[in-house]
Amino acid sequence: MPPRPQPQPGLLRIAPYVQGRAHAVPGVHPVKLSANESPLGASPRAIAAYQAQADKLAVYPEGSSRLLREALGEVHGLDPERIVCGAGSDDILHLLAQSYLGEGDEAVMSEFGFSVYPIVTRGASAEIVMAPERDYRADVDALLAAVTPRTKMVFLANPNNPTGTCLSPAALDRLHRGLRPDILFVLDAAYAEYVTAPDYEPGIELVNRAENVVMVRTFSKMGLAALRLGWMYGPAHVVDAVNRIRGPFNVGVPAQVAGAEAARDVAFTRQLRDYNARWRDWLTRSLSSNRLRVVPSEANFVMVLFEGAAQAQAAFQALLEHGLIVREIHGYGIPNGLRISIGTEAAMRGVVEVLKAFGAPGAVA
Repeated sequence: MPPRPQPQPGLLRIAPYVQGRAHAVPGVHPVKLSANESPLGASPRAIAAYQAQADKLAVYPEGSSRLLREALGEVHGLDPERIVCGAGSDDILHLLAQSYLGEGDEAVMSEFGFSVYPIVTRGASAEIVMAPERDYRADVDALLAAVTPRTKMVFLANPNNPTGTCLSPAALDRLHRGLRPDILFVLDAAYAEYVTAPDYEPGIELVNRAENVVMVRTFSKMGLAALRLGWMYGPAHVVDAVNRIRGPFNVGVPAQVAGAEAARDVAFTRQLRDYNARWRDWLTRSLSSNRLRVVPSEANFVMVLFEGAAQAQAAFQALLEHGLIVREIHGYGIPNGLRISIGTEAAMRGVVEVLKAFGAPGAVA
């Protein structure tokens, strides 16, 4: 008999999620570029809706997030009955893993995919299978080759975090066609609002024509990160399964109403995308050189690759000393890289100025 209660098998093999650093060196004002937050804050409509709930905090929320689901259905042309809302997209990912994975099962994911996928997989007592990427981009052939008779789920972030790379609709279709019908394809479109590629499709069309695909989204990158708000669109049978274990009041009223207004404020979302595209492209051009490589990104950050891990660490420290906090990504297996979120103009120009010493050519028009 064990001397104390024991956690589920595999739980202690989970590497806990490590968030981006939030503090600079003492005496220096911090500028946080490590968490992929909205560079323009939240929608004014969302803020007003949130503030209007201040005198209603004693009342339980409507358990299914109906107001939010209806707003999402209105904006994206979806059936609200096929939407599930959660406390951040991480909540949805946990629910999916708990619903469809168990001991002896496997979940396939890309080599540099979002670090929450391994956490929810092992949390469900299943095993992780990593598929190698090709030049920091998910490789459809490698993902399909990683599938075995034990595979029950495939995770894919599109665009991906931390690389920012994105697969085309044709590539997603090919990946889906190669999966057995009993494998759940989880398409994570957390950065969909920032994509400018003309052929991008977040996954709605794939969900509409398949019984084994779900699309997961978040409001965190749209200015509501503090509220922890995410959602899923999927087939009715998956929605039914997830709702059976979802907490009955997992999204509070302030988050629901703020999310509904953020979704409906399409003008603010467009402004956010345009601002991000301008400074993402500017930062890419300003940093790219023979000594620094900026991987083309469709998200609200860029991944910068240095000549080696030592140079990346030195660059991180130099930025930190100027109060510019970026994300180290050695935990993702990319020790020579840094992920830099798009921020204010002053922050972007500051990053370029500091990184000149590491081979960046400097700001360009």
